[in-house]
Amino acid sequence: MIEKPDEIRRVRLNKDRVLQAAVGLADEIGIDALSMRRLAQELHVVPMALYKHVANKEELLDGMVEAIVAEIDPAEPGASWKDAVRLRVLSARHALARHPWARRVVESRTAKTPSVLAYMDSFIGMFLEGGLSADLTHHAMHALSGRMWGFTQELFDDSAEAAGQTAMPPAAQAVMLQQMAELYPNIAVIAASSAHDEASIVGQGCDDQFEFEFALDLLLDGFERLHRQGWASPVRA
Repeated sequence: MIEKPDEIRRVRLNKDRVLQAAVGLADEIGIDALSMRRLAQELHVVPMALYKHVANKEELLDGMVEAIVAEIDPAEPGASWKDAVRLRVLSARHALARHPWARRVVESRTAKTPSVLAYMDSFIGMFLEGGLSADLTHHAMHALSGRMWGFTQELFDDSAEAAGQTAMPPAAQAVMLQQMAELYPNIAVIAASSAHDEASIVGQGCDDQFEFEFALDLLLDGFERLHRQGWASPVRA
């Protein structure tokens, strides 16, 4: 029997296939353009077919975050707690580099899905298994904050995208930089002290890979020092 074109294209859906297609589509067209209808077109199904697997757009985004978490490498067996944490954080950062939209979605999630909770649990476990107290681990997690997901809030993010603007012509940009230097000389000194990485792993600006690892290593060295000192948080009266 000869199959009809519609039958050839028809693919049995499951939740994983829907989420992987959504991730790929967001990579291609951006998260703002992603919709249930556009995703259905990509999968050659009617939109109602998607609702058997995800209840709505919010649940779809939750699932996409879970798909990104699945790309983060597990803790390295046999590594010291500090090396294990460092490698895990950098793996998360590389996952975000593959999906530039992911940071916004991760930050927008209010409910923690099972995969997200499992990731956080395993992250905490690396500290505890390394001998750090629950008290110090608690504060270490707060200090790392978004860094455990591979990103930080950039201090000097002067990209046009961050400002919600289109890129300025070089001449206009030079004038603006000169005016900034006159008004805010200390910022100008810092901005001129090192080269910016135009191909930063998560967006443009100063928060390139070096800056990210520099701060990460400072934090990890600090946690290690406090651990060796037997540090405990102050007892409140």
